Amino acid sequence: MHLRATVAAVSGAVALSALALPAAHAADGGSSYRAHVAEALAQHAPGRSARTAAAAPVGDLNVSFSGFRISKAIKVGTGARVSPVVTYKLTHGADVDITDPAFLTGPMIYRGRAEDPVNIQGGEAPATCVETSATTATCKGRIDIDPRETGVDVKLRNSQAGTWHGAALAWDVDSDRMSLQFGLGSTLVRRNAVLTANAAPEPVKKGRTLTVTGRLTRADWQDHKYHGYSGQPVKLQFRKKGSSAYTTLKTVRTNSAGSLKTTAKATADGYYRFSFAGTTTTAAVSAAGDFVDVK
Repeated sequence: MHLRATVAAVSGAVALSALALPAAHAADGGSSYRAHVAEALAQHAPGRSARTAAAAPVGDLNVSFSGFRISKAIKVGTGARVSPVVTYKLTHGADVDITDPAFLTGPMIYRGRAEDPVNIQGGEAPATCVETSATTATCKGRIDIDPRETGVDVKLRNSQAGTWHGAALAWDVDSDRMSLQFGLGSTLVRRNAVLTANAAPEPVKKGRTLTVTGRLTRADWQDHKYHGYSGQPVKLQFRKKGSSAYTTLKTVRTNSAGSLKTTAKATADGYYRFSFAGTTTTAAVSAAGDFVDVK
């Protein structure tokens, strides 16, 4: 089963443009199915504002969502799919049978305003739910983020790094009733970063000057390469041999190419590394420590 969702604005309403359904219900083909879902959502959510959509579920299926839990930050590179786990509580009316194979639910995250998201990411499979009472269940699903996805509504763009918000969907395929709820939490979707460090010369006499070089690069979601991240503060750190903790020696900034170059006095055997704290758009990263033998 697939539950891959993308959202577009249709006549001022939220429309879900891609959501696959179980094989038993998919005989009409993907394109007609997507059109059907878009039409259903347009009917369920005409003229809803971001505040209204975020405050309560939209649609005619008696389902609501709460307790949306996702990792605080998600880092996405240039190739591999990333699939963070989401858990949430589903509350439903007595007229809704969540054990029916025709009932689908799943989490999503979106970037932008609830009434007109610029991107929305869902899962390749629906969530699984465990009933906790006659009208409640705990659900667990995944968000599948593929940096190489090319669909217009799901293609990641560098400008979309930062805060994304949670949403969830429930749909009874047989009765064609649906609930869609925005504003269920937030997470940071950040561009992955890579950081290197090299200390020279090796070995070095005690008291002599070491030169430490490196480079900070980050994923470009549009050309699927890594490029230098300029103007960023990066800490030079040292860990003495036999110790488990790094100490910050100084902070330096990357140049226009993301490169780093600084010096330190050799005092004892140990490891030198650069460490980047990250930003709202770019993941934190520390280079592997480079061991220097001090004579």
